[in-house]
Amino acid sequence: MSTPDLVIRGGTVADGSGGELFEADVAITGGRVSEVGKVLAKGKEEIDARGKLVTPGFVDVHTHYDGQVTWSQDITPSSQNGVTTAIMGNCGVGFAPCKPADHTRLIQLMEGVEDIPEPVLSAGIPWAWESFPDYMGWLSKRDFDIDVGAQLPHAALRVYVMGERGARRDPSTAEDNAAMAKLAGEAVRSGALGFSTSRTLNHRTSTGDFTPTLKAGEDELTAIAGAMHSEGRSVLQFVLDLSTIHEDLPMMLRVADATKCPISFSITQNDKAPNRWRQTLDEINAAAKRGLSITAQIAARPVGLLLGLELSRNPFQTHPSYKAIAHLPLKERLARLHQSEVRKAILSETATATDDPLFFRPNYDKMFLLGDPPDYEQPPENALGPQARQQGRQPEELAYDAMLSDEGKGMLYVPFLNYADGNLDATREMLIDPQSVPGLSDGGAHCGIICDASFPTYLLTHWTRDRKRGEKLSIPFVVAAQSRKTALSVGLTDRGLIAPGYKADVNVIDYDRLHLHSPKVHYDLPVGGRRLLQDVDGYDATIVSGVVTRRHGEATGRRPGKLIRGAQGMN
Repeated sequence: MSTPDLVIRGGTVADGSGGELFEADVAITGGRVSEVGKVLAKGKEEIDARGKLVTPGFVDVHTHYDGQVTWSQDITPSSQNGVTTAIMGNCGVGFAPCKPADHTRLIQLMEGVEDIPEPVLSAGIPWAWESFPDYMGWLSKRDFDIDVGAQLPHAALRVYVMGERGARRDPSTAEDNAAMAKLAGEAVRSGALGFSTSRTLNHRTSTGDFTPTLKAGEDELTAIAGAMHSEGRSVLQFVLDLSTIHEDLPMMLRVADATKCPISFSITQNDKAPNRWRQTLDEINAAAKRGLSITAQIAARPVGLLLGLELSRNPFQTHPSYKAIAHLPLKERLARLHQSEVRKAILSETATATDDPLFFRPNYDKMFLLGDPPDYEQPPENALGPQARQQGRQPEELAYDAMLSDEGKGMLYVPFLNYADGNLDATREMLIDPQSVPGLSDGGAHCGIICDASFPTYLLTHWTRDRKRGEKLSIPFVVAAQSRKTALSVGLTDRGLIAPGYKADVNVIDYDRLHLHSPKVHYDLPVGGRRLLQDVDGYDATIVSGVVTRRHGEATGRRPGKLIRGAQGMN
């Protein structure tokens, strides 16, 4: 009888198949699950999982760690939330291919689209590559605490081939398309899992320019997707605008039909067209019945912004009296904000319009105190507007006081998508659709305004245990959705299941103690850059390729994670 490297004893197993929970031991040998059931052999290492939930490692298909993987071996915060595989290169933005003259251009695009500060990217990225294969080759030499997969970003590819014409969104020529298709094929041969693009007006550079891919033609997308999928299984990931989805979605379906390339895109509920998400799901389910491979990525909770004095945005940022002190360090700014005359001036002014796509005239009827523990599904009467009316005050006063709390670290929460009628019922319907997977966590991005890399943990805590204002979901369903279903959607058939022969990526979770803390600002990026992180309790162990990478919330320092090169099947 061979000796397993690791045995997880007596846990309650959600194996990723969606089937019922069962109690079992799990043996791991050589980085693979070797036995599930009653394991008689003693492992070289053992974990007592009695009373704990044992799941496959989670697969997050929508992250932006393209820069972080070049300066850090720990892919936090995803690795703190049970994620053992993260797919980056989403939304058409990334750092390869890139000519030296375009370094700043791609940094400005990433900064504008994903709110990762320019100084962080400029200091952190070594630019030890030019082509996408070179980027993959360089990353393949690095070790991480999770596995990472990459997609070819359309914006980088377009600028690399077309230069200034690509950046200013000129139509591509047949020669441009052929050149992009050639490079796209090379990207798949070097290990790209797919190709990503963006068609949303919200995606702009830090200087305000629209993303280079905004109006890329159907011929361009077809050439690229066809070339990639002919070299190996590839997924075309994209982002669409509500205002143009009636044109863009049929086009993307035609691209998928012409190339047989699987496609994946985000769907959210939007108050501007409250039921459009249903129509979109109906369209993609109809397309799936026609034989297209199509996946909807669904956020686990509202897509929302965090506002505060320490963050990228706050409700008073366009008030003249606030703008006059906005440049001051937080401590000095806080002292001024406590002065009665400054407070009076700011509160007497009106927010002015801005072309910032992520800011707006504040709607205090959809602005909340997030709380501790954070509550992402609050009833409408909890919003600052109703609370202020009840107290006979102005909502601006409540917002001002909230941000001054906790020594100026207080945060406000503005859910602007997936939050219909004060609940997440639409989100639940989207999550259970057969064509959907959990997505859109944006791990590694939106450092000063969003903190959603905790989506996988929220799926377990809120949807299976804590939800008070509607129906819940089962543990087996949520685990399968965030592990096996996500893995299959990007061509990783070797993981997401706890069964003999599968990759030994496993979580041991103290389910009753699993808990998300409120987001906090940390200054741990290159050059002291800022990012939002959420502490989490309850992950007793996270295991990657049979190696324990985290125990009781702390990193072990072991980094068995690797760059994934292409779609992965069973050995």
